[in-house]
Amino acid sequence: MPSAHFDVLIIGGGQAGIPLAGALAGLGRRVALAEQKHLGGSCINFGCTPTKAAIACARVAHLARRAADFGLRIPTVEVNFPAVLERARGIVMESRTGLEKRFGENPVLLRGHARFRGPGFQLTVGDQAVTADQVVLDTGTRTSVPKIDGLDKLDYLTAENWLDHPILPEHLDLIGGGYIGLEMAQFYRRMGSRVTVWHRGPRVAPREDEEISAAIQGFLEREGIEFRLNREPASLQELGGSTNVFVAAGRVPNTDDLGLETVGVETSRGVIKVDKRLATNVPGIWAAGDIRGGPAFTHTSWDDYRILLSQMTGDGSRTTDRIVPYAMFVDPELGRVGMTEREAREQGRNVRVSRFEMASNGKAREIGESDGFIKILLDADTSKILGATVLGAEAAELVHMYVDIMNADKPSTVIRDAIHIHPTLAEAIQSAVS
Repeated sequence: MPSAHFDVLIIGGGQAGIPLAGALAGLGRRVALAEQKHLGGSCINFGCTPTKAAIACARVAHLARRAADFGLRIPTVEVNFPAVLERARGIVMESRTGLEKRFGENPVLLRGHARFRGPGFQLTVGDQAVTADQVVLDTGTRTSVPKIDGLDKLDYLTAENWLDHPILPEHLDLIGGGYIGLEMAQFYRRMGSRVTVWHRGPRVAPREDEEISAAIQGFLEREGIEFRLNREPASLQELGGSTNVFVAAGRVPNTDDLGLETVGVETSRGVIKVDKRLATNVPGIWAAGDIRGGPAFTHTSWDDYRILLSQMTGDGSRTTDRIVPYAMFVDPELGRVGMTEREAREQGRNVRVSRFEMASNGKAREIGESDGFIKILLDADTSKILGATVLGAEAAELVHMYVDIMNADKPSTVIRDAIHIHPTLAEAIQSAVS
């Protein structure tokens, strides 16, 4: 087929690629987006969207089982697991269909696997030959599968395929104690499975301070989840011959079949090397999302689109010099921003640690959600926030008060001296810095 030429070719329809395609097309650039499978990336198709929908169902079941705590009587709680997954799939399809409508004559959606075929930005997308002045890579990651003897003969679960397994396991062995693993462990436990989490390190959620990791593990153990730490099974026999395994032992970048070697793009263990402008070592080739290293979240991928738009069409002032919050959607939730205490001490910062127990917050007690605490790291000289951890009900929402103050480069006294509505969980945010 004759070659099609575009000003910009974006490879991958994730949370950076799609809005970037629309914005560039709106500015008059001739844009194509190449996607091999479904638009929306991991977030829409198997990550944020369906997992949070499923977790919401699990929370309803959990609250129903706690009915007596609220003076209510619910005799039995029955889980219709296929219906839970179907609800999540329905929300995925709504989102995916909405994304399809953004494409037409410009930006153009090209279906198929995209690959560099030679110098001068010669590529193919499926059977279509394509050239472009600039190329943006946004191909995401996939599950990293550990070497476990016998696993390859098993139809095991991963972040990518869990929605396609409508039979609830009686017992689930989950490999990996990171964010995906812990969220899914609690989901399956609340659906009714017995769950065992295997983690190769000494503690789960190893990015967090030890007291945070211990608290999260404690909450999950209280619900009946078992943990095997410092152990990564070498064979299915170590799992007791389990036939229900969920692998959540990390992610690997989808860069191994892009033909990057033909144009000389530098990588490190598959991660594309970029500068703070998201530019690779090859002029005209950019990388966004999880494949560019650094924080791997949907919201950072979306911000990558704003960085690229700034670099490609604006004044270039927007870069990866940014404050990145994140959350773990276990229940109670974890909301995080900035340094951990360990990181702050290692950097020699003059740190003042402030802590507030959620059980001391009136609203938390009133709604029966008093588990958790808030931990704030303050610069002892300036009262500015170095880092914040909120572990409790609605933590992923509440942490944004600290995020905004940090972005404004203001001291914590701004929160301390404000008036917060009573009774609210937001009062805890203020109490933690008072």
